[in-house]
Amino acid sequence: MTPLTQYGRMAEKHWREHCPKMMHELERTGRLHQMLLEAEEKTKDEMATLRTQLMQQGSTAQQAQTQAWEMVRGKYILLPPES
Repeated sequence: MTPLTQYGRMAEKHWREHCPKMMHELERTGRLHQMLLEAEEKTKDEMATLRTQLMQQGSTAQQAQTQAWEMVRGKYILLPPES
């Protein structure tokens, strides 16, 4: 099994706290690890693209990294809480 990176570990912690129904379903169906890996991959891919675009627009590497993280984190890692 592929080990999780910091993004996957962050997603799992966040999902357990804020999305317990989703977590239960993913664990029940055996899809949790795969979904965490997908969240990592999508986050890394989108952040790389955004970083490049932001740096082309004049941001420093650190600014671009921070901005890219802020733009992407809610899409795959820090999902909104379940109602």
